Amino acid sequence: MINGYMYILLCANEQYYTGSTKKIERRVRRHESGNGANFTKKNLPLELVYVEEFMRIDTAFYREKQVQRWSHGKKKALVDRNIERLKNLAACQNDSYYENRRD
Repeated sequence: MINGYMYILLCANEQYYTGSTKKIERRVRRHESGNGANFTKKNLPLELVYVEEFMRIDTAFYREKQVQRWSHGKKKALVDRNIERLKNLAACQNDSYYENRRD
């Protein structure tokens, strides 16, 4: 049984809003009506562009917090389901990582 959702909205300012909820349809309606988060209220209209389902709401919340830390590019790759680009963007780009890593 699905008890949680992590979702991404594309707002009018071309930014992504990431959230989690138990009732996805109701939550999206609240955002669309201007009664959701302040960020979405200020950036209407919006579009639901991505959803992940979870058995537990706390897992959906954890995933929300993980994705919120991502760059716009990583979120876009997730929304586009471009797994190869997502992997490339997730790879460490720090020079010291490559100098000190052990293969």
